[in-house]
Amino acid sequence: MSYLIHLAGIDLAWHSEKNPTAIAKGHLKGNILTLTSIEPALTSVESIINYLVQDPQPIGIAIDAPLIINNIQGQRECEKALSKDYGSRKASCHTSNQTLYPNTLSVQLANGLLRDGYKHLSNSKWLIECYPHPAIIECFDLPERLLYKKGTVAEKKAGQIKLAELILQLSKSDVLALTIPSELTILLNPKHIKSLKGKALKTNEDALDAIICLYIAGLYQIDCKSITYGDVSSGYIWTPLVKAI
Repeated sequence: MSYLIHLAGIDLAWHSEKNPTAIAKGHLKGNILTLTSIEPALTSVESIINYLVQDPQPIGIAIDAPLIINNIQGQRECEKALSKDYGSRKASCHTSNQTLYPNTLSVQLANGLLRDGYKHLSNSKWLIECYPHPAIIECFDLPERLLYKKGTVAEKKAGQIKLAELILQLSKSDVLALTIPSELTILLNPKHIKSLKGKALKTNEDALDAIICLYIAGLYQIDCKSITYGDVSSGYIWTPLVKAI
């Protein structure tokens, strides 16, 4: 008999605590992942960890941010390798190093979770670094990165609406079906997205990213086909290699 496995996805504002972090929580039963809650605007490591450890505490967490940064300058090797594979599809990595981001929020969060018993790339109580752009390309079989973060306000809204449409299609996935309760579907409603502006539009983008991170967590938990760029010593990015719909 299958049981509930609690998971979380985090769109982390790792550059600064002044920017909000979004967290999506859910549970996995068999190959059905159910979104249960979204917190779209946490602003400190303490608040993030406090939210995560609230009952039920997730057994696995996928985080969109560099969790291990040991290089003083340049790019991490995992960033170089992923960019080599996805650069032609407009999904290269940002550069992270200790010079650009000393004592960054993402590393603080990872270290805090490690102290709480999580382990990188584990099969029990785990955390992983992920990158939504290549995951979206793979899961939805797209030719290149979906544009929803940059451009004019109208372009951002159109991109969010397209991403929302794709997320809703996951309900029919044979790989990992995503169920979203009615009270949370407002985040994916085209009319709602069109009505947003300013910080509200960015907050909705963060929430959608958190849902994608939660879905990546679900794919990791079911051990789908994947590639891990890099390693735990120098930094890594776990990327699913599965067409979900």
